[in-house]
Amino acid sequence: MTFSYDAIVVGAGHAGCEAAAAAANLGSKTLLITMDMNKIAQMSCNPAVGGIAKGQIVREIDALGGFMGIVTDQTAIQFRMLNKSKGPAMWSPRAQSDRARFIDSWKNILENLPNLYIWQDTVNELIIENDMVCGVKTGMHVEFKAHSVILTNGTFLNGLMHIGRTQIRGGRIAEPATTGITEQLVSRGIKADRMKTGTPVRIDGRSVYFDEMVEQPGENDFHKFSYLDFQPRKLKQLSCWSLYTNEECHEILREGLPDSPLYNGQIQSIGPRYCPSIETKIVTFADKTQHQLFLEPEGENTQEYYLNGFSSSLPLEIQLRALQAIPAFRDIQIYRPGYAIEYDFFDPTQLTHTLETKQIRNLFFAGQINGTTGYEEAAGQGLIAGINAHINTHGGEPFILGRNEAYIGVLIDDLVTKGVDEPYRMFTSRAEYRILLRQDDADMRLTEKAYKIGLAKQTRYDLLNQKKEARDSIIEFAEKYSIKSQYINSGLEKLGTDPLSHGCKLIDLILRPQLSIQNLAELVPAFKTHLETIPESRREEIIEAAEILIKYSGYIKREQIIAEKISRLENIRIKGKFDYNSIQSLSTEARQKLMKIDPETIAQASRIPGISPSDINILLVLLGR
Repeated sequence: MTFSYDAIVVGAGHAGCEAAAAAANLGSKTLLITMDMNKIAQMSCNPAVGGIAKGQIVREIDALGGFMGIVTDQTAIQFRMLNKSKGPAMWSPRAQSDRARFIDSWKNILENLPNLYIWQDTVNELIIENDMVCGVKTGMHVEFKAHSVILTNGTFLNGLMHIGRTQIRGGRIAEPATTGITEQLVSRGIKADRMKTGTPVRIDGRSVYFDEMVEQPGENDFHKFSYLDFQPRKLKQLSCWSLYTNEECHEILREGLPDSPLYNGQIQSIGPRYCPSIETKIVTFADKTQHQLFLEPEGENTQEYYLNGFSSSLPLEIQLRALQAIPAFRDIQIYRPGYAIEYDFFDPTQLTHTLETKQIRNLFFAGQINGTTGYEEAAGQGLIAGINAHINTHGGEPFILGRNEAYIGVLIDDLVTKGVDEPYRMFTSRAEYRILLRQDDADMRLTEKAYKIGLAKQTRYDLLNQKKEARDSIIEFAEKYSIKSQYINSGLEKLGTDPLSHGCKLIDLILRPQLSIQNLAELVPAFKTHLETIPESRREEIIEAAEILIKYSGYIKREQIIAEKISRLENIRIKGKFDYNSIQSLSTEARQKLMKIDPETIAQASRIPGISPSDINILLVLLGR
């Protein structure tokens, strides 16, 4: 046992797991400290990974050499590609996972990683010397020294749970809160605040009338999260179920509002606007007579179900009575009620884009400690923090992803540039280049970057090159292969599209909305033969990637041109070049915001709320002088 490390990661949630794995895989001697080794990568809320924009983040984590996608594929009990009726920029993978197996899979990975060590304990103090972190002190009074420390404390910093008027100190149900760190950092000038999140009741499936709900089965096609070549979904695939609240349920919920921590003044902090509690829904949308709920399985062999859409901190009796008013839940039995939790976070504008704090060198924050919500957002931050903690220790250029390169880049830039006034959740609408940030091409965008720093391994890099070669060969074949009308018109008419009046290139047919590479291959034997040269295990993934590039090439090229124009501003560095307070031609708000954020580039400055185009022009003029 040694007590000195390159990097220490505090907390083994989704951010901590990715941070520790990244640092260790890059070669840093890493210590992961968690208060419970049996709760590693715990899915504190719903047992699902991915979803709108979040699924893209998971694919990016995988493309960079992280593990969330692999673990999700290994433990999936349902998979769906959301938004398939829309364009590919909106397609988002989502999976239900077996909660217990998710933990076991992550634990198995971490315990067998070279350079990674695990210590079960709490951290309640940082060792800081000359504004630089040097290690941590634990609840067992053990001191560990390190070059870098990554805090990924989730909801545990001074966590306080609420069930009606009952208050319980803790970071999760039956798990104690962490104290000391917030107070220490605040004493050093780091700004902290409080946020709130919540989770719903957990239901015993034996007490539910499934025949009175609508079944939502998953999809069993080629889609998965990881770009590695393996067959996912080895577990039994299960359905989710949808149902609705009713007016009787709402009336009971209203009875409980005087005892609701959200409405009686007990909770002062801000909760997630995009995932409101059921009591918030009935108040905000008082005219609605019903709200949709989703009953989601927690695992392959458990009777525990998660009730998505019914997050609540109302008293236990109110939660039970309201649920019993729903016909399918009339005989409901629960494992535990829903509850709200308040916790400390730190203003993320105090971070650089590497997620290192500006005030204390080599100290990194990742996950809900930065004001975000969601496993995926946390994991993406953890990966970047782990990479940069390693770089801080061993040297190299900071690893930063641009807004035109990854949703992870959008996420981190939003945090450090704009800050948060509510728990931050990723949406496709937050990305101005979402046609470039599709779920299908995260490997094309990011794997080579990760390979160059040593995080993505040779196997992953070889798979990328093989995929790119096969994808491009499909496009090249379609561009060159000529189609004669007399051989294909009858097939085109059967597929519901106009016959050809003269010959054309195959690519012109692929561009038609009614046609796809797959159905055209049945009409063009030479094309089918070409597709069969692609390894079967990855054929459909590669065909999909080629088809998206063909059908949306105009949109993609246009967005690339716009992104390249904006990226020129990313290269104009301004950090350390101005005393903003002395530039009287800037607005007062601009001077205050620029002093607070101290942006790295003109482009970052332009994204700060309150900075106008005229303020940016003033800075550009001064730079020219």
